[in-house]
Amino acid sequence: MTRLHADHALLPGGFAADVLLDWDEHGQLRSVATGQPCPEGVERAAGLLVPGLPNLHSHAFQRAFAGLTEYRGSAQDSFWTWRDLMYRFAGAVTPDELEAIATHLYVEMLCAGYTSVCEFHYVHHDPAGLPHAQLAEMSLRLVAAARRAGIGLTLLPVLYQSSGFGARPARDDQRRFLNGVDDLLRIVETLRRASVRAGVAPHSLRAVPPQALNRLLAGLAALDPTAPIHIHIAEQMQEVRDCLAWSGQRPLQWLLEHAPVDGRWCLVHATHLDDAERAGAAARGAVIGLCPSTEANLGDGLFDLQAWRGAWGIGSDSHASVDAPEELRLLEYGQRLARQQRNLCTAEEMWRAAVLGGAQAAGRPVAGLAAGQQADFLVLADPMLQGLAPEQQLASVVFASHRRHAVREVWVGGRRLVQNGRHAEAEAAQRGFLAARARLLEATR
Repeated sequence: MTRLHADHALLPGGFAADVLLDWDEHGQLRSVATGQPCPEGVERAAGLLVPGLPNLHSHAFQRAFAGLTEYRGSAQDSFWTWRDLMYRFAGAVTPDELEAIATHLYVEMLCAGYTSVCEFHYVHHDPAGLPHAQLAEMSLRLVAAARRAGIGLTLLPVLYQSSGFGARPARDDQRRFLNGVDDLLRIVETLRRASVRAGVAPHSLRAVPPQALNRLLAGLAALDPTAPIHIHIAEQMQEVRDCLAWSGQRPLQWLLEHAPVDGRWCLVHATHLDDAERAGAAARGAVIGLCPSTEANLGDGLFDLQAWRGAWGIGSDSHASVDAPEELRLLEYGQRLARQQRNLCTAEEMWRAAVLGGAQAAGRPVAGLAAGQQADFLVLADPMLQGLAPEQQLASVVFASHRRHAVREVWVGGRRLVQNGRHAEAEAAQRGFLAARARLLEATR
């Protein structure tokens, strides 16, 4: 099957009627024609057709403790106290467990409306901090999970070297994350040989000293000058204050002056920016990676979307929630609360922006329903959507309570992976996840 007809579909220019999709044997769209009657013998989509959303920021292993940190662990709980608990899980997870957790997570993502994922991966070594016999062992387990689930993957091995600005020595509970630049680039080379779209992620300015950052970027340019580069930046005010104390500059200000930031870069979170940083990042063409459910869960703060004039996309990050429409809803609701206004962005505007920004961050042709892009799309259908115009249907999926039941079909590369809301691997993947989580709960008590 290489063709599908939809009564209504969301295209890069907006909603269109009577849309005929045609793709090749590699899952790439050859044509997207509008105003076409459904040809004989071609299946008709049983609902509204929209492009799948790229998930531009994921730490897969963190799904194993979603919901388990929701208690006050100190007099003033924060991101930093949450991080201490997260490190216990990061210190215990095995390769088999990582693959099981990621497989289940990627199935969940597909069922929730994501068709590709950027995996920001930093648990590289064994629990003692020693490299596996295969240096890329943990990365390859994520590749296996993505292929079993069927989700598109951009893998971003993380360079992590220090515990704070000024090359402070790493903590003992960070030992599984640590790599030299050459070893990190060897992991990237292994992934490229395995036909994986790979980039790099200097974890943050606090975790990657300037000299190492420069060597990493030079090495990546030699391997692949088009590869995506992701970095955590200005997520917490403590990070901003610490960067000012170290360098006299805010994090993004320092990065823009010391690194060749351009359209390959995804600035993850970027919550606390000033006007000059926003203008500089937009002028360079960087994409902002927003993770509203995690940013709310961790008490990070609100990104000022109305002041941003560039590309952006969404991610589920720590996976406290795995629900693509919910990330858009929380993003818009945060803006409404901050500005005390409604409908600052419509569902259609946000969906189209998140597709474009996510594709840019992924470095893959997943930028929507257009010739040359991958045939990644969703079919949205629910009795509660009947009688509504296409833009009202999408708004209901994003903002109304019946959104969880509306993702009826998910197609990736022209393959239908979710039908009637179910993925063929869902039950087996859940069993594997529960077994892995049970072992981790015991190990981290």
